[in-house]
Amino acid sequence: MSIGIIGSGAIGTAFARTLARAGIAATISNSRGPDSLKELVRELGPSIRAGTREQAARADIVLVAVNWGKLPAALTGLPDWKGRIVIDANNPIEAPLFKPVDLKGRVSSEVFAELVPGARVVKAFNHLRAEILAGDPKEKGGRRVLFYSGDDKAAKAEVAALIDRIGFVSIDLGSLAEFATSPRIAGRG
Repeated sequence: MSIGIIGSGAIGTAFARTLARAGIAATISNSRGPDSLKELVRELGPSIRAGTREQAARADIVLVAVNWGKLPAALTGLPDWKGRIVIDANNPIEAPLFKPVDLKGRVSSEVFAELVPGARVVKAFNHLRAEILAGDPKEKGGRRVLFYSGDDKAAKAEVAALIDRIGFVSIDLGSLAEFATSPRIAGRG
């Protein structure tokens, strides 16, 4: 199973750091190109390599963590998703103001899914702050929780297995629509 990361900001980097700690290989990318990531991948170690957006998008599982307003540009022109799993780690906020985006009553993952046609979308990795995601998931004798949701059972099972493999406890919140309206994750979706 190959893993790609589109976005090297706080969440993309935290995810890469978590994968590296578990010894899981991945390709991280950003809009500035692989050369801009040399120092980061050197710091993360040999399991994480820098690549282009296109290289990251060809992975079996692709995590997308990009500022909401930059999503269309980040996902335009990529190869056909052909049923690959795409993890939506985004929140519909305008950075740096953290102002909610008006989605006109739509669920953010519905908007996101339109940008990755043919992908099996799973919403995950969007509710923890980056420093917590990057940190040790085993805290004071327990394990931190990562919620996920999606409409494809097999895709959700693969993401749940990845979450468990990196040391977190995975909790399925149901479909994408259920995740967006869950009182447990109020305001996230």
